[in-house]
Amino acid sequence: MSYPTNNMPVPGGPSGPGVPGGMPPPPGAPGGFPGQQPGRDDSYFTESRKGEVNELRQLLRTFGTERDKQKKRDIMKKVIAYMTLGIDVSRLFTEMMLAIETRDLVIKKMVYLFLCNYADTHPDLAQMCTNTLVKDCGNEDPMVRGLALRSLCSLRLPQMIEYTSEPLRRSLQDGHAYVRKTGVMGILKMYHLNKEEFDKAAFNDILYEMLRDPDPSVVTNCIFVLNEIQAEVGGMAINRAVMLHLLNRIHEFSEFGILAVLDLIPRYIPANDEEGFQIMNLLDPVLKTANAGAVVATIRAFLSIATVIGKRPGDDRDEDSPSVDDLSQQVVERIKAPLVTLIASGSSELSYVLLKYADQLIDLCPGIFDDEYRQFYVKYSDPTHIKHSKIRILAKLANPNTAPDIVAELGELVTDADETLGRIAVRSMVNIALNDSGGEGAVESISRRLVDMLDLQGISHVTSEAATALAALVRRNESIKPLISAPLPRALKYINEPAGKASIIFLLGECGADITEAPYVLEKVIDSYDNISDAGVKTALLAATVNLFFSRPPEVQHMLGRVLKKATEDMSSQDLHDRALFYYRLLRSSPDPTVAKSIISKSMAVTASQFAEEDDSELRAVLMDEFNTLCTVYRCKPENFIDEENIVPFVKLPTEHPLAAAAPVVDQGVNAITDQMNGTSLTDGYGSAAPQPAPSAEVDLLGFGFDDPAPAPPASNSIQSLSLKSSLSLSGEDYQSKWGSIPDSEAIVISGLPMASAPPSTDVVEGALDAFSVFTMASGELPTEFKFFLYAQEEDSVGGCYFLVQAVALKQPSSLNLTIKPVGGDADPSKRKEKVDQLVELIKTALGLC
Repeated sequence: MSYPTNNMPVPGGPSGPGVPGGMPPPPGAPGGFPGQQPGRDDSYFTESRKGEVNELRQLLRTFGTERDKQKKRDIMKKVIAYMTLGIDVSRLFTEMMLAIETRDLVIKKMVYLFLCNYADTHPDLAQMCTNTLVKDCGNEDPMVRGLALRSLCSLRLPQMIEYTSEPLRRSLQDGHAYVRKTGVMGILKMYHLNKEEFDKAAFNDILYEMLRDPDPSVVTNCIFVLNEIQAEVGGMAINRAVMLHLLNRIHEFSEFGILAVLDLIPRYIPANDEEGFQIMNLLDPVLKTANAGAVVATIRAFLSIATVIGKRPGDDRDEDSPSVDDLSQQVVERIKAPLVTLIASGSSELSYVLLKYADQLIDLCPGIFDDEYRQFYVKYSDPTHIKHSKIRILAKLANPNTAPDIVAELGELVTDADETLGRIAVRSMVNIALNDSGGEGAVESISRRLVDMLDLQGISHVTSEAATALAALVRRNESIKPLISAPLPRALKYINEPAGKASIIFLLGECGADITEAPYVLEKVIDSYDNISDAGVKTALLAATVNLFFSRPPEVQHMLGRVLKKATEDMSSQDLHDRALFYYRLLRSSPDPTVAKSIISKSMAVTASQFAEEDDSELRAVLMDEFNTLCTVYRCKPENFIDEENIVPFVKLPTEHPLAAAAPVVDQGVNAITDQMNGTSLTDGYGSAAPQPAPSAEVDLLGFGFDDPAPAPPASNSIQSLSLKSSLSLSGEDYQSKWGSIPDSEAIVISGLPMASAPPSTDVVEGALDAFSVFTMASGELPTEFKFFLYAQEEDSVGGCYFLVQAVALKQPSSLNLTIKPVGGDADPSKRKEKVDQLVELIKTALGLC
């Protein structure tokens, strides 16, 4: 017998074919260690050996003399790996402090992580690094300044407040955006650490001032921090100036920042109806984004504005003002296409949440989504939860035109292998009949389908659901009794589920007059009464026997006595016992059986439009208030899954100006930014001088289908002689051709028109000029200026004079330069110059420059 030597492969060992015995395969090679990925070194997270912390101490002591950058990083990675595994490496604190003096950001970041990790458990050690962190907060590299400030604020030690305040204050005025936004988040950490010191430092007012920061990421952090600091009063205070300043800059924000701004809009009360519509128009481009969160937040903003500016019953506003329901209908019509597109193109998790929102909007405005019913058909590849949601929604999209297709689709899903899916399909089908939304003949057609399902003996859950659905349908529509009576006796034999059996027994009592063998079928059930365990089946048997007694008394009298005796002696259900006792006393005390019949028959009839258990109007109202929250997904109120102390109150602001032009705001920080913005209007100074159009009889929200153009603003006396066409179309090729036909030497140049401030965006300028029939061919924003290529045409000029304008709006200093080329029209130079001067005055008026 021979034994394996040390250089021979050992079964189960790391060696393998082509690998020398005793040597492990290289990383990623066949036969490698389980879970090891190619190119990844897992040695940092392997189990430590005894004494390795001391080895790391020795390595760290030579850290300053080591010249290989990668070796330095490997040492740090090993320390962090041990710390991540839960090994106490706080003994290395002194050596790690010495390693912080490096220009390598990777090493510096790992050292900062080490310091923050042991700050809570070793506060005495954390104080040792305070001076180093404060020093790094003044480093010339903004990344180092930001990292040091973040680490300093993350120490979370009360005694560190005195060292933190000054670096935080300096960071808010730093020239680099990364440092400023890190400082904003540091303010929040300081607030949670010591609220008294936070109030003394007056950081709250500074945060409001920083809403005007040129970097949108800083503004985003300010919004989140203010909302958390003032959560007890509903979030950050907002007024007209703050809200419109953020909206005018919304195109600058990232998707994360856009969500922060959009979440403020439901809390804002527009100053008047026109402002509400203008805010909607500003937000309309957000619906074209691929970010589902931004789209849903915009939907909530639209619905909130519609609720505020819409007319309610009892309002003393103009009779032609649109109501809340009318505006909600227009909003849902506008967002329908983006929402359906996102549902079809998103992941399964995203689609499920969006289906929940779609379901809620369908309840709010029935009929809007009906023409998109095919988008809610179940796909074979859909996950189970998506299928269930789509089937529930399909029933709500039924109308006389769509019901045949929807019912046929649901009929195909009834026999699906998923039992729950089949049950939901049957319930959705009967909901169409109960709501009578399928039009003429739909109830009878669905009833026949349900009757056919009673004979599906191999699919017990379908027959049970069909029986339950028929019972509900008969209570609402007695006219279908002749259609469903024939298969009831045989269906009772093979339905095993208690709910289905109780429904068949109930139907036998209701349709007993048309079924010859009904008394004898029920008699067999009474004979086996002692074997029935479900109280619902017993109650249905009692009700059916009493009901059948009034239509066929000779055959049922003896049966009724037996079932009353058994039910009154049955103590398994108090409801059953009391009901049997009531029937017995009623029949015994009434000399005329018709009196008892009228009482019992009326108690079984249903005249209401819906069953009591289906009335969820109160819950739906709460869910609409909580739109775009988890309440919609969970379909419950926030207090059901959030502790009361953690619920942020919903407060609409400003409280002083329901439909007023201006209102005082109590918050000092908001008042400060209002003063700095000089009462910013929606267009931020552009177009504010333009007269508002008179309210029309109908309000076209976001351009939904009114063909009549909005009334043009009246012209002032200085430009009254220049009349421009209110509807004009010019292609890019025509524009270039006309512009090139006039030499640059003949162009009229007007420079240095002063502006109060640079425009917030090209859209604001375009909208203001469009109101005066000056249209935009193209526009764009450069780092130092905005450029616009404009055109207009005189209404009744000779030959139709075109005005082609190149406008340049400089950002610093704020000024406007115009290059104008008149093409065609009057050939008299003096008259052409007069027309150009009038056009310039019109542009100045449109932009509020005069």
